[in-house]
Amino acid sequence: MDALAGLKVLELGQLIAGPFAGKTLADFGADVIKIEPVEGGDPLRSWRLLREGTSVWWEVQSRNKRSVALDLRAASGQAAVRALAAEADVLIENFKPGTLEGWGLGWDALHAANPKLIMLRVSGYGQSGPYRDKPGFGVLGEAMGGLRHLTGEPGRVPVRCGVSIGDTLAALHGVIGVLLALRHREVNGGQGQVVDVALYESVFNVMESLLPEYDAFGAVRGAAGSALPGIAPSNAYRCGDGAYVLIGGNGDGIFKRLMRAIVRPELAEDPGLARNDGRVARVAEIDAAIEAWTLQRTIAEVLAALDAAAVPAGRIYSVADIAADPQYQARDMIVQTHDADGRPLKVPGIVPKLSDTPGRLRTPAPRLGEHTASVLAARGWRTRAANDDGPP
Repeated sequence: MDALAGLKVLELGQLIAGPFAGKTLADFGADVIKIEPVEGGDPLRSWRLLREGTSVWWEVQSRNKRSVALDLRAASGQAAVRALAAEADVLIENFKPGTLEGWGLGWDALHAANPKLIMLRVSGYGQSGPYRDKPGFGVLGEAMGGLRHLTGEPGRVPVRCGVSIGDTLAALHGVIGVLLALRHREVNGGQGQVVDVALYESVFNVMESLLPEYDAFGAVRGAAGSALPGIAPSNAYRCGDGAYVLIGGNGDGIFKRLMRAIVRPELAEDPGLARNDGRVARVAEIDAAIEAWTLQRTIAEVLAALDAAAVPAGRIYSVADIAADPQYQARDMIVQTHDADGRPLKVPGIVPKLSDTPGRLRTPAPRLGEHTASVLAARGWRTRAANDDGPP
């Protein structure tokens, strides 16, 4: 049994944030019908590396979904969406605010026809406020949410983390909101509601103590490279073979074990270093002591010694390391599947792991419009009519 079996989801979004939320629901059994433009489909189909014309990213983002191709600018396409929304539990969209209203598909219209509908709306700045109508992408959410100010080396150009983390954080907040709304609807007898997710707010929500530190102390946290400001020791250290090892020795007991492992027992017993605040004040001294030790050893030797001392440490993984790692294999995080044409492909496994109702890969990512005829025919619609301006 799938955890979300029987849940009907209509996905109108494209690219990353909305579709990632849809993917997460689909992985756990929701029936996700993805609405795509007739011409070209979701732009993600052609993003990054393509295999015979289709992005392999698409194979991850759209697995377990059905594709229906509709022209949402046409009256009949809009009518088809209204019919599908009338029987859906959840509708996902990540258009610029006001776009759906311009097509007659806004919350007021859809809620009136289906009071139980939950609408997840992901946008750059949310559905209200002075920035509501500004276009927004994940990278702007990362910047406005405070993340970009913290990344990179001090005094250098702030860097991005290499993936669309702002979009993904928004998607995950959206999934949480959908599940909360479903809980309220099913357990408390409530109606459907809007889940309003802003990209910048999703990033800001994970900024930990950033705001209260500013309010209480006027402290403006900035980029700190590989270190974790205010928590010590936690950094990347060079090894003798040129590799970097990440060491988290910031727990009080862990710090003592780390200092003994690097043969600095006097630091382990120093009362001034017994707590984090004392270690932060002397972090340069501690980091220098650690790196003096790691530079005399290969990363394999460093990891062996720190594993023996029960000190959290690890190497920096490339995707080649990930694909070969036994922990990933043991946890089913590298899944061998195939695309719609039968070509084999390894994709990330499903997170989180549920003991009784785990997620699973049921179907590969669909071809554009693969399910248009079957979905619309089941509702008494003619396929062609749903993509022109005439009545269905």
